[in-house]
Amino acid sequence: MKILILGAGQVGSTVAESLVSEANDITVVDQDAAKLALLQERLDLRTLIGNASHPSVLERAGIGDTDMLLAVTQSDEVNMVACKLAASFYNTPTRIARIRSADYLARPGLFDKDNFCVDFSICPEQILTDYITKLIEFPEALQVLHFSDGKASLVAVRAFIGGPLLGKPISFLHTHMPQVDARVAAIFRKDGPLIPEGSTVVEEGDEIFFIAATKNIRSVLKEMRRMDKPARRVMIVGGGNIGRRLARALELDYQVKLIEFNKTSCENLAEELSNTLVLHGDGTDEKLLQQEHVDEVDVFCALTNDDENNIMSALLAKQAGARKVIALINRSAYVDLLQGGKIDIALSPAQVTIGSLLAYVRQGDVAAVHSLRRGAAEALELVVHGDRQSSRVVGRRIDEIDLPKGATIGAVVRGAEVMMGHRDLVIEADDHVIVFVINKPMVKKVEKLFQVKLGFI
Repeated sequence: MKILILGAGQVGSTVAESLVSEANDITVVDQDAAKLALLQERLDLRTLIGNASHPSVLERAGIGDTDMLLAVTQSDEVNMVACKLAASFYNTPTRIARIRSADYLARPGLFDKDNFCVDFSICPEQILTDYITKLIEFPEALQVLHFSDGKASLVAVRAFIGGPLLGKPISFLHTHMPQVDARVAAIFRKDGPLIPEGSTVVEEGDEIFFIAATKNIRSVLKEMRRMDKPARRVMIVGGGNIGRRLARALELDYQVKLIEFNKTSCENLAEELSNTLVLHGDGTDEKLLQQEHVDEVDVFCALTNDDENNIMSALLAKQAGARKVIALINRSAYVDLLQGGKIDIALSPAQVTIGSLLAYVRQGDVAAVHSLRRGAAEALELVVHGDRQSSRVVGRRIDEIDLPKGATIGAVVRGAEVMMGHRDLVIEADDHVIVFVINKPMVKKVEKLFQVKLGFI
């Protein structure tokens, strides 16, 4: 597939890195020559310096025969204009735009074919807000992801000393909890993946990914690890786009404090937020954190635009007694270094966002894609079509399906029913199959496996 990416920032670079490894023809356009040079040093792709909304730049980038346009610059206006040009003058089949402004997103019909011709818009700030909200709702979890309109959920937890499952085989979960069907999809041990079997014994520090019907998540969490008290007090550092959205999403259900360094922003936030205590100050000020009783905080979220400030304020909060700390970190090297240490969750905005884009790039009928383990693995929701003759999965038991090594079927959603991916389950047409792929290069083989043979109507 020939893909044109506009913008070499965090989102654009992460998408390019993910897609170029899958044998796509990638071109990246940006006005920052230094960013493009760094990309070209690391990846096998083409780059072009220029304004992404100028027709001449788009033409030089090859818009004429591009299959997909990903407009993910920092400017909503540039992204929308690029999509409009791509549709009106070059008939680009698929156009995706990053839109940050809530005003644009709330305007009905703005992205229709008669206007800006955006097939799909993503708002990274809102995706991150929803993601963090789930982590606060389930304070024991490292990751919470939904599939099939929220019917099924994939949750990651870390095994610890004293946990109910520690030192026991995976099969113990079903024996101990026969009334709830759940499946351990994968285990990461010392940063290496394991495909679990019933005899696999859980060790301290294991990162366990399990899938279950969303209504059963809390029951399974109780078996995975000691349940934390529900979160009540949340402290946010940073009143930018993400901090503001998160405070607005939480303030009616939680006690929320928000610390913002810019005084003017503080005044605006205090007017906009009805039930959040807005404080003017520095999130790395230890005395301020102590004065505001950070030791009583259930979840501390460092969400400024500065990685170092987020790391420092999260470490100070954890040392002072905050129960769970989350830090927003743009540099992927920092994320890998800090995840699982004193900082409970290090969030990479680009990795959280990329799944929304990948669902449109993947071949076949892919309903959802979630990036796992900071891009090392993926969970895909694939919609099955065809019959036994035209499909390699329809009408077959799971143990008869020739899945690539490193891929497992975690669950199947059929209508309103969520069924675990047990060996004897037979796949039917229109099933939503949730596949966990710990070996990223195998994603293409998984997609091909689920595609209907040519000639099927």
